[in-house]
Amino acid sequence: MLRVPKPSETRQRIIDAVLRIIGQDGIAGVTNRRIATEAGISLGSVTYHFATQHELLRESLLQFVAEETRRLTGLAEQCRSEAIDLDGAASMVAEVAGGKEFDSRHIAPFELYIQAGRDERLRAAATECFAAYDRLAAQILTGLGVPGAERLAGTCVALVFGQQLRRLATGSPAEELVDALLHLLPAGHGD
Repeated sequence: MLRVPKPSETRQRIIDAVLRIIGQDGIAGVTNRRIATEAGISLGSVTYHFATQHELLRESLLQFVAEETRRLTGLAEQCRSEAIDLDGAASMVAEVAGGKEFDSRHIAPFELYIQAGRDERLRAAATECFAAYDRLAAQILTGLGVPGAERLAGTCVALVFGQQLRRLATGSPAEELVDALLHLLPAGHGD
């Protein structure tokens, strides 16, 4: 007997499928037929749960933001409750930046952020996520004793994202990202 998923479960399967498709083939690869196939649901379920592609992209971005914000907030709390040293900071940056592998799960957010640049209705969700990244960066920098941590946080986040894009485009190793950040620290912290 075929089990029919609950509506909330179906929505989740659709969103998960959308994020996988975006990571594999970009937003242009998101079609209702492909979503249905990838999610293992009927074609009609896609349009039943999401009337427009904008709604689908927005919900996917919001879900990513919610999950990422929870993850980053937990890491920031960990930095606040435990003393962080340079090795711990480097390890955390590597974890936030996606570890060693760059797969479709790591590529999809970039596609969604680019889409937010084109569609102002998606910008609030992207802004929320970047604020969480900034808070974590500020906490790490503060833990390392870097003066002006709050002011530098956004720049560090931008560097991490730029390095991630570089990794994506060139296949360069994750260690280059951490090394780039360590060179920015004041004398005595990065050497």
